[in-house]
Amino acid sequence: MTTTEPQVAARLPEIRGPLSAAVVDTLAGGRTNDFDLDEVQSADPFGEDLQLALHVCYELHYQGFAGVDSGWEWDPGLLRFRAALERVFLDGIRAAVPGGDDVDGLLDELLVEPADGTGVSHFLRDEGAWWQMAEYFAQRSIYHLKEADPHAWVIPRLRGKAKAALVAVEFDEFGGGRADQAHSRLFADLLTAAGLSAGYLAYLDHVPGCTLATVNMMSLFGLHRSLRGALVGHFACAEITTAPAARRMDEALRRLGGAAECRYFYTEHIEADAVHEQVLRHDVIGDLLAREPELAADVALGIQATELLESRLADHLLKAWSAGESSLLRPLRPLR
Repeated sequence: MTTTEPQVAARLPEIRGPLSAAVVDTLAGGRTNDFDLDEVQSADPFGEDLQLALHVCYELHYQGFAGVDSGWEWDPGLLRFRAALERVFLDGIRAAVPGGDDVDGLLDELLVEPADGTGVSHFLRDEGAWWQMAEYFAQRSIYHLKEADPHAWVIPRLRGKAKAALVAVEFDEFGGGRADQAHSRLFADLLTAAGLSAGYLAYLDHVPGCTLATVNMMSLFGLHRSLRGALVGHFACAEITTAPAARRMDEALRRLGGAAECRYFYTEHIEADAVHEQVLRHDVIGDLLAREPELAADVALGIQATELLESRLADHLLKAWSAGESSLLRPLRPLR
């Protein structure tokens, strides 16, 4: 089964505080407001308000919002405000990770699968209920319906083997030239088969800031040439850790009787990402650092930031589910 991609643009989300209100009100009103940059400095870098404000700013570089003029993408006032949000977010990440430049050591650690893993995919495989699986789909829809788009920003910032190898990985992510096999389309098929909305950003008002942070990190790294090393580090980290998690998700879906379209999204990633991890480690990171060894600390930052933000999301999900509570800001309403 293949779904038809929704053509209706996402609506602007509901605000979560003064920062997101400033952005949403500006876009909804069609005129630049007076942005309070001092208010940004005191904001929680991982909080609901800042993360939503940042996500709305970034979305102008992707599909935009219904009724919002595309010219807002490069509005100087909005970009100035976004830059202030980014500084707080990036400073928060840097303060929360150990840093360093031992890229090989970090990558080696990612390849070690603990025998007693306790992550989200372990929980869903071993004891998760279908309502928790559906919530997980909604959480991940914010990224997977634009899967690999944030990584495409880095292509013109690379050279030689690193560029060619990363493009090869992206080619697979976008379905090898087949629109029906693009990973974003496969996730839309998954959502439809699960009885959920496949609309782009349909669950933006449902997901918490810790989910938005995992996607905002990709846009932050991808949209800044100075952070190209961090984007490559993030991409490698994601590809190395995806295949084992995807295998557990397939096992979880088999246990819960999930539809073939749901399972196919994950089985496709088991094979593809096992190859991608080698390409990214040796051909992309290897060539990048051979050319620009000074970027090693940035590559390490990308790996560590990914682990940090994914860990924060996992903690949120498992804490809520262990208490029998929803991980979402508002309950799901399945389409069937």
